[in-house]
Amino acid sequence: MTSADWALQEAIHSALIGDGSVLKLLSGPHVYDDVPRGVGYPYVTFGQSTLSDWSTMTDTGSEHVVSLHVWSQSAGRKETLAVMQALRAALHDKALTVAGHQLINLRHEFSEARRDVDGESFRGLVRLRGRTQPLAQVNPA
Repeated sequence: MTSADWALQEAIHSALIGDGSVLKLLSGPHVYDDVPRGVGYPYVTFGQSTLSDWSTMTDTGSEHVVSLHVWSQSAGRKETLAVMQALRAALHDKALTVAGHQLINLRHEFSEARRDVDGESFRGLVRLRGRTQPLAQVNPA
């Protein structure tokens, strides 16, 4: 079975590259775990993620915190904020298909936009919190 954290990342990636608003703002499916050389701006990367036990006495579950970074070299924050809004709209409270797991919920936790340390780029951060449980637990054979 695919680990819950990787399966959730794959589901988030699929949701984002399948969302028309995100694709339009990024000028294509520019959502990466590892950014290829020469990629133009704007684009989105997966940042820090954490996985915690969310089990009860009777059920196994995981709690996830996933960070998405928006990278832009547009003048000002407008582009960064627009992409961040599109990410939230594509993911908050959506029923994503997570391989081998049931997504209990996925919610936007917070966002921030700031000028990057290079002084020229803007970076946005969108943090999501979700919970999953194994499908075998949901649909016992």
